[in-house]
Amino acid sequence: MRERRVLMVASEAVPFAKTGGLGDVAGALPLALASLGHDVTLVLPRYRGATGGTPAGSTQVSLGGRVFDVAYAEHALADRARAVLVECPDLFDRAELYGVGAHDYPDNAARFAVLARAALEYGAGQHPAPDIVHAHDWQAGLAPVYLRTLFAGRAGIAEAAAVFTVHNLAYQGLFPPVWMPALDLGWELFGIEGIEYWGKLSFLKGGVNFSEMVTTVSPRYAREIQTPELGFGFDGILRRRGRRVRGILNGIDDAAWDPAADPHLPAPYGPDTLDDKRLSKRALLERLGLSAGDEALARPLVGMVSRLVDQKGFDLLAALGDSLLSLGAAFVVLGSGEPRYQEMWQALADQAPDRVAFRAGFDEPLAHLIEAGADIFLMPSKFEPCGLNQMYSLRYGTVPVVHAVGGLDDTIENWNGRTGAGTGFKFRAYTPEALRGALVKALAAFEDRAAWRAMQRAGMSRDFSWSASAAAYAEVYEAAIRARKRARGK
Repeated sequence: MRERRVLMVASEAVPFAKTGGLGDVAGALPLALASLGHDVTLVLPRYRGATGGTPAGSTQVSLGGRVFDVAYAEHALADRARAVLVECPDLFDRAELYGVGAHDYPDNAARFAVLARAALEYGAGQHPAPDIVHAHDWQAGLAPVYLRTLFAGRAGIAEAAAVFTVHNLAYQGLFPPVWMPALDLGWELFGIEGIEYWGKLSFLKGGVNFSEMVTTVSPRYAREIQTPELGFGFDGILRRRGRRVRGILNGIDDAAWDPAADPHLPAPYGPDTLDDKRLSKRALLERLGLSAGDEALARPLVGMVSRLVDQKGFDLLAALGDSLLSLGAAFVVLGSGEPRYQEMWQALADQAPDRVAFRAGFDEPLAHLIEAGADIFLMPSKFEPCGLNQMYSLRYGTVPVVHAVGGLDDTIENWNGRTGAGTGFKFRAYTPEALRGALVKALAAFEDRAAWRAMQRAGMSRDFSWSASAAAYAEVYEAAIRARKRARGK
């Protein structure tokens, strides 16, 4: 496969900024593509706290008559991969990435339009020019739009093919139409085949409609978002793109998430040393102030690391409420979100302080310890584009219990008690009863030590590294380039 030059645009990426899975993907994918021989430039904002880098030029971005001074700082990521941070303090030097609490910044439309324009300006200055402009989620959705409008006459970059990745269709970048002239978007674009969505401007729709190829983060999710049930109103828009929509399962950072070399664990372990996983369980129980004696170590421990919101299935858990305590398991939950769910878990912890622990917020070392120390990892998401924690869990010999949607369905093989095959437990109906039933099955299987150990080893044998995912993206790039050439009559 021919080596390609890729200009990637994202609103967050580790190690510079992260609020969720987008940050993990945008941080890992350039490295994986570079390892295949491609040349990747990742462009993202320089938010508060991101320091360093080598000055890499500056420009002015004119947007609706307003001029923004932009500077670039380049960070080497790997051989053939670099990150370019867009410096514009008025827009990006703020306390949070997207807003404060539940309130988005009112000028997010301008902030991320400037990101798209600044990224394309940088790409236009690259020689040779990029073959691909790869934009991620609504925040970068105007990059393909500007590529086909304002940059259509710019030699080099105008020939690039566009790829747009939807990480979560629920977030659509909707703004009042008054923003159209303020973003240098002609009114001819404000139509059903352009960027208009129920009377509003949609950055997400721009990315979908103006790209040669559209991807999302798992094969199952690619099918789900083309249905009325999980399409969030975009199902018809996506069905219209037909075969241009592909699902590529995210990879995981298998160096950072490796129980054989994880610095956050008291002792390493692997498929052949699973008895040492018990040391992480004891350390987790002790750290959270739960009972850690022999009886507690023998009791199944259910872990969760999650945002505490409806999407992640916490409405089902709230419906089960106190009955969770009757299952005979211990629970450890790390995360933050809706106050009612935080209060629920804190109330359960107060009611059963020897068996339930809740920690609000996020703690990376504790997240690793939960993955290693828990016996079961619970992900009852209403919808889940890809999910990463279930893949971390498999790698750590922690058996997932999941709702069979999106990437959760793609990555977990339901355990078959008759054959002993499988890597976890899935439930299909989104009801409290179905969730409880899956948990009961998992807890019953936990008592069969031989079957449980076989399930752990089966999960640990799965390969979710980025290498396969990067190869799939490279194939999508080739399809996009072919489509672009056809469109240009070449």
